[in-house]
This record gives sequence, structure tokens and C-alpha cells, in this order.
Amino acid sequence: MSEEMRFIYLVVPFAPLIGAILAGLFGKKIGRTGSHIVTIAGVAISFLAALQIYLELEPGQSFNGPLYVWATSGNLVFEVGFLIDSLTVMMMLVVTFVSLMVHVYTIGYMQDDPGYQRFFSYISLFTFSMLMLVMSNNFLQLFFGWEAVGLVSYLLIGFWYTRPTAIYANLKAFLVNRVGDFGFLLGIGLIAAYTGSLNYAEVFGQADQLAAKSLALLPGSEWLLITVICICLFIGAMGKSAQVPLHVWLPDSMEGPTPISALIHAATMVTAGIFMVARMSPLFELSDTALSFVLVIGATTALFMGFLGIVQNDIKRVVAYSTLSQLGYMTVALGVSAYSAAVFHLMTHAFFKALLFLGAGSVIIGMHHDQDMRNMGGLKKYMPITWITSLVGSLALIGFPFLSGFYSKDSIIEAVHFSHLPGSGYAYFCVIVGVFVTAFYSFRMYFLVFHGEERFGKDDHDHHGDHDDEEPSTDHHHGLAPGQKPHESPRVVTLPLILLAIPSVLVGFFTIDPMLAGDWFKDVIFIDHEAHPAFEEFLGEFHGPFSMAMHGFATLPFFLAMAGVGLAYFFYMVAPGVPATIQRTLKPVHALLENKYFFDRFNEIFFAAGARLVGRGLWKGGDQVLIDGVGVNGSAYVVGVLAQVSRLLQSGHIYMYAFMMIIGVVLFLWFFFRA
Repeated sequence: MSEEMRFIYLVVPFAPLIGAILAGLFGKKIGRTGSHIVTIAGVAISFLAALQIYLELEPGQSFNGPLYVWATSGNLVFEVGFLIDSLTVMMMLVVTFVSLMVHVYTIGYMQDDPGYQRFFSYISLFTFSMLMLVMSNNFLQLFFGWEAVGLVSYLLIGFWYTRPTAIYANLKAFLVNRVGDFGFLLGIGLIAAYTGSLNYAEVFGQADQLAAKSLALLPGSEWLLITVICICLFIGAMGKSAQVPLHVWLPDSMEGPTPISALIHAATMVTAGIFMVARMSPLFELSDTALSFVLVIGATTALFMGFLGIVQNDIKRVVAYSTLSQLGYMTVALGVSAYSAAVFHLMTHAFFKALLFLGAGSVIIGMHHDQDMRNMGGLKKYMPITWITSLVGSLALIGFPFLSGFYSKDSIIEAVHFSHLPGSGYAYFCVIVGVFVTAFYSFRMYFLVFHGEERFGKDDHDHHGDHDDEEPSTDHHHGLAPGQKPHESPRVVTLPLILLAIPSVLVGFFTIDPMLAGDWFKDVIFIDHEAHPAFEEFLGEFHGPFSMAMHGFATLPFFLAMAGVGLAYFFYMVAPGVPATIQRTLKPVHALLENKYFFDRFNEIFFAAGARLVGRGLWKGGDQVLIDGVGVNGSAYVVGVLAQVSRLLQSGHIYMYAFMMIIGVVLFLWFFFRA
């Protein structure tokens, strides 16, 4: 490996870091323009460097080497190093390209915000953290990147720190991720304890020995060590990639500005868990129990989070629930050992979901920061570029043939269909029904926003009975004044939409052959084809992207998607009174969905109130009774009693002391002579 290539590897993560430092520490000196120039330049250089690495990388070729040793403890070496292979390069390209689009878009979206320089610094720092995560060749650096993206997402979700809802949302994200990260840390700790290494290659080399060992978690309950490790690692992924029941933070994170919704909650951070499990495929392949666990969790997330998207009225929250659902699809693919299909969907989803989020942000700008879809309608003629790009994103999301989302989504559905792993029947049902649900809520949003009657600029809105108990998490709660019309967003906002729409249409068609059927992930992703033949069976049915798309027009997922679109059109364009009637008829179901299956209520009552109860018990019982009562006041009381007794003996009269001395001598002589 030439020195020039080593330098390029360093440029990829550190160019955004330099931009973040300049904008963060010297933002006031270089000004708003200077801040966005240095951060965009940093991410652009990073993207070009990633492109250069991609052009020079052959399938099956990789670079694995340390940068420097951070610490050693016995035989355990903690180092910083890079693993550059086809999976890393794919992630680097996605992260840097989407980040670049978001940086450019931010110029228009945040132009009036007083925290302009701080925002650019944060998103650039996030890009650095994510790149360090995907480029790592060991668990220490992986964990560093893992925690760093969590920290920056905390800062970004609570970016408008004067709003209580934003502070609540970022604290919630931080705490829920701590739960997942605890499991992740346990998994890494077990790996370090049983292999004596944190380096991926060395750990994977000992995978068979790990599979032969067992662990007594409870007396009389033996678990395979590899199963425990994989489940612990996946719990980390459940937190970061927002899988049930650790999904509760992601919808609330919409409190942050829209550009970070696109960057963090669509394209990069939430996919870190998917990337990590794909990277750990040599370990996960050795445990069917862990794979079934992954499969069932992913399937549950894919379907049940989709249902929640149906009742949302905040445009960003609809897209947020679609992200949860699509992350479920990726997790399902991991569960049936279709790792390359999972990361393929990760890549295509990054483009069209970032497009949908930025499209939603463009609508929010046009609506003067009103996010309630019930106040929109008929925006097509006012915002043509946002309309057409949002249509492209929505069609890609529902898996319309020839668009990128179709190839990745249908690959996952077919792989699940061929799987015989425990839980695969349930998973297939979830992903199939999820196709209909996704199409319905996506086009519900599309029709409510861009078509139908204009409902904006009025004092009294007819909301068609689609009531939402929550105040929409609007970016600034402005909205159009009566008589005011929406407007298309500035070019700095619409250009990233167009540039993201292109891969949303094309990238699936051109990359499915090398990424799924070809050698792109050769020697990177490991599948035990004898134990888990589902993906190989799917590839046996694959005859190229064109025939797959043509066949797609005759498959069940296509008919379900079209049925979802048709139903959304009927409900919100033809007969807008029907949803209100259904809502009144199915009040308990609507209440269940409106309250998000009561996950938040349960967490507040059980965990939050439970923690306060334990804290109060420790304060009252431990602090006040034991420490203050027994320890401090008790010892003082004992000393006081002893002092009172000793005062009786200290009279101050010499004859008394002489008498006591004589008594003492007499007793001493008596004991002495008696002996």
C-alpha cells in the first residue's frame, strides 16, 4: 500500500474534523460564510478522497493496519487503525455524499438561525465520528465512533436548547442509547475476555473457539458464549438503530432542525447498528438463536412502527416512522443472513430517505415553519421542484419497480421468503403487510401536502377529523398568515433535492449486480450457505436488474403497494370524510396508535418513576436513616454518652483521685497475690 493511499485514508475522516474545529472554535472570527465554506470544503474533500479509494479498490482487496497504539494492558492492545474494504468504501461514499448534500442544504435552511456556525461545526463533527466508526478495524475505535455519534446527535437534537421539548427529546435519546450501549459494551467485554484481542481479524479468527464455549448465565442455565456475545452486540444495535423496544427516542428526535433529521436519522447514525451486525457476520453466522432474535425484533419494528406513521400529522414524524420501519426491514435481512441485502437497502434508503427529509424541510420553509400536514394541500403548483423530488422519494420508498428502493426492498422480502430460520414465517408476514402500510402512509403524506384543496393561510382549518393530541414539533411554530401563499425554496435547498433524486432512481439498477450477485462483498461478509441457504436461493432466482424489475410488476409486493397508494388516494382525495368516520368507529385502535402502543407511558411509569422511587428510598433510608441517622448522628450520640459517663469520674478534687489510686493499688495487689 503506497504512502499516498495511506494519506488519502487519513484525509477521509480528518478533513471534516478540521472543518468542525475551525467552525466551532473560530466561528465568530471567520463568520457565517467562512463557517459554511470550511465545513463544506472539508466534507467535499472527504467525499472526493472516498471516491478515489473506491476507484482504486478491487473486489476482495483490503487494507487493514494500525495508525497508532493508544495503550496496552497485559496482552491486550488498544489501538487506532483502519480497515478499508468494499463494505467500508460503500459506507464512506454514502456518509460523505449525503453529508455533503445536507451541508449545502443547511445554508438555505438555517440562514436566519443565530446558531449557524455552531450547527455547521456539529454536523461536520458528526461526519468525522461516523467515518471513524465505519473505518475502524477494532472494537475500541468502533466504540469510540459509536459513542461520538451518540454525543453529537444529543447536541443536535437539543440544538434549540431554549425549547423544553428539544431538551426532553435529546435527554431521552441519550438515556435510551445508554441502555443499548450497555449491552454493546458487555459484548465487547466478553470478546476481549475470551479472545484476548479487540482486533476484528484476530477475533474472527477465533470465532470457532468462541462457538465451542458455553456460559452459565444463571445456575443450571448454559448458554453458548457466541450467542450471548451476538445478542449483547445486537442490543447495542437496537439502541442506535432504533429497534423495538429501544425505538422510542427516534420520533422525538425530530425536535432537532430538519437537516440533522436527514443526516442522522435517515442516512448515517441509525444505520450504524446495521453496518456493525453486517461487519460481525462471521460471529452471527455461528448462532441461530441470535439470528432468530434479530429477525423477530426487526420484523416487529418493520410492521408495527409503520402503523404509527398512519396517524401522524407532523410531516417530519411521518418520515421518522418510515425510517423506523425501513430499519426494521434491514434488521430482518440481517436475521436471515442476507447481510449484503441489508447494507444494499441501507445504501439505497440513505439516498431516498435523505431526499424525503430534505423535501419535508423544503415544505416547512415554504410553509413558513408550519409542519402540520392538515394545514397544507395543493402545494404542487407553488413548489414544483419539491413536489417532483418528493414523488421520486416516495416511489422509491414504497418499492416501485426500477427505482432503487424496489431492488433492495424486494431482495429482502424474497430472502425472508426462502428462509427456514425460526421466526421467518412471522417475519415474512410482517414485511409483506409492511409494504401496504408503507405505501399507504407515504402517499397519505404526499396527497395531503401536494394535492387536494389548499388548507393554508386560513384562521380555521378543517382537519377532516384526523386529530392529533400532540402539538406538532414545528421548527419555530410560525405558519402562513391569512392570504399568504407558499413559495418554492431557494436553489441552495432544491439543488441537494435534485442531486439526491438521481441516485434514488438509478443507484439500485446499477449496483444490485455487483453488490448482491457479484463479488463486491467477497471476503468481507461471511455467510454459512449450508446452514443459511435463503440468500443463495434468492440469487438462484435473480436474472439481472431489468428482468427483476419487469417481474416485479407481477408480484404480491407490487400489488400491495399499489393498493396502499390507491387507498390513500381514495381516503384523502376522493372521500376525505372517510378517515374521520373510521377513526370514530375504531376509537380504541386509534387511541393505541395515537399513544404509540403506550411505550412512552410504560417507560415513564416503570423506569422513570421506578428510578425516582429507588432514588427516594436511597435518600430517605440510606442517606437520612443510615448515613445521617446511624453513621453521623449515631456516632456523635455514642461519644456524647461516653463523655457524660467519664465526666462523673472527673470531679477535680485531689482527695478523690488519691482515694481512687489507693483503690486501684489494692485491687491490683489482690489480683497479683491471688494469682
